[in-house]
Amino acid sequence: MDKTLYNNYISILKEELVPALGCTEPIAIAFAGAKIREVIGDIPDYIIVKCSGNIIKNVKGVTVPNSGGLKGINIAATLGLIGGDASKNLEVLSTVKEEDIQKTKELINKNFCQCDLIEGSENLHIIIEAKHKDSSALVEIKNSHTNITKIIKNGEELFKSNNSSYKKDDDIRESLNIKDILNFANQVKIEDIKDTIDMQIELNTSISREGIKNDYGTSIGKTILKYYGDDIRNRAKAYAAAGSDARMGGCAMPVVTNSGSGNQGITVSIPVIEYAYDMKASEEKLYRALVLSNLIAILQKKHIGKLSAFCGVVCAATGAASAIAYLHNGEYKIICDTITNTLCTIGGMVCDGAKSSCASKIAEAVDCGILAFNLARDGKVFKSGDGLVKDDIEATIDCIGRMAKEGMKGTDNEILNIMIDK
Repeated sequence: MDKTLYNNYISILKEELVPALGCTEPIAIAFAGAKIREVIGDIPDYIIVKCSGNIIKNVKGVTVPNSGGLKGINIAATLGLIGGDASKNLEVLSTVKEEDIQKTKELINKNFCQCDLIEGSENLHIIIEAKHKDSSALVEIKNSHTNITKIIKNGEELFKSNNSSYKKDDDIRESLNIKDILNFANQVKIEDIKDTIDMQIELNTSISREGIKNDYGTSIGKTILKYYGDDIRNRAKAYAAAGSDARMGGCAMPVVTNSGSGNQGITVSIPVIEYAYDMKASEEKLYRALVLSNLIAILQKKHIGKLSAFCGVVCAATGAASAIAYLHNGEYKIICDTITNTLCTIGGMVCDGAKSSCASKIAEAVDCGILAFNLARDGKVFKSGDGLVKDDIEATIDCIGRMAKEGMKGTDNEILNIMIDK
C-alpha cells in the first residue's frame, strides 16, 4: 500500500478516535467556557454564548455530564467556565467538583449567561463573549468541536486561525474510498493502531455495560434484551443503544468518538465487538474489523460534515455492518452491497438533536445494517436506479452525502424552528 496513503489513514484514525466525556456539542461549549476563563483570568461579570442552529439542536435535550443532571447551553458554558479544564479538550468537565456545580447554579439564577443564535453560518459554530470589570474577551470555535479559530482580549486579537489545519485534515479525507480502506484494514500493522483501538474497545464497552446495568434515559438497550432476547443480533443492538442511553443520560464515563460524535463512536464499535466475541474471532481480526468500520463511517461523513439534519448513526451503523461482513470473511463486493443496502434503506433518518431517543435510532440503524449484510451475503442488493443507488459504490455514497448535506438543509432549518417554537 502507498506509504503516504497508509500514513494518512493512521492520522485520520488517531484524530477522529478520541475520548470525550458527554455529548460533544455541550462539551464543545464547556470547552469554550473553560478557555475564556483562561483568557480573561477570572470569573466574568457575565457571558454571552452564541451558537449555530445545529449546536442548539444538539444541546437542548441532553444532560450535561458532571452537572448533577442539568441541561442547557447556559449550564454547559457556565460549568465549563467554573470547573472545566480546557487542556483536557473533550474531557473538559472531568475535573468538575460539587462546589463547581453549586456555583454554576448560583450564577445561572443571577442571569449570568445570555444565549443567542448565530444565523447563516457553519453548522458547528460557537462564540463566547465575556466581560469582567474593565476587561473583555471572546473565544470562537468553528467546524470541529475543539477547533478554536479566534481569541480576542480587550480588543486585541491574540489568536486567529485560517482553518488551515482543518482544511488539511479535510484534504487527507479525500483519499478515503472503500477499496483502499479494505486494503488498509487487511494490511495495517497492528502496533500502529493498537493503542487507539484498545481505547475504543475499553471505553465504549464500559459505558455500554453501564447502560445495561443501570437505568438511564428511556432504557432502550435494557428493553431490547427484556422483550426480544439476547441472541447476537439483539445484543449488538442492545449494547450499542445502552451506551447511548448512559451517555445521553449524563453518565460521567468517557467514550471514544467517531466523526466528532460519541454516539457514532459507540455505534461504529459496539456491534462489531459483540459479533467478534460471539464468533470467537481473534483479537487481530477484531482490530482490523474496527479499523474498517471506523474508516467507512468517516468516509461517509466527509461528504456531510460534522453536523446536519442527517442522523450520523446511519453512517456509523453502515460502518459496523460492513465490519460484521468482514468478520464473516466477506470480501469487497459483499461489503459494498452491505453499504448500499443499509444507506438506501435507512438513509432518510433525521437528526432532531441529541437526547434519549438517539439510543432507539442507534438500535434501528444497527438492525438495518445487520439485515443489509444478510441480504448481501445471499447475493441480494438494491440495483442502480433504485432511488439513490448508482452503479458504483463511491457514487452511491456521494449521492447519499449530497442528499444529506444539500438536500436536507431546509429540513435542518425547519427542525430547529420547531424545536425552538419559532
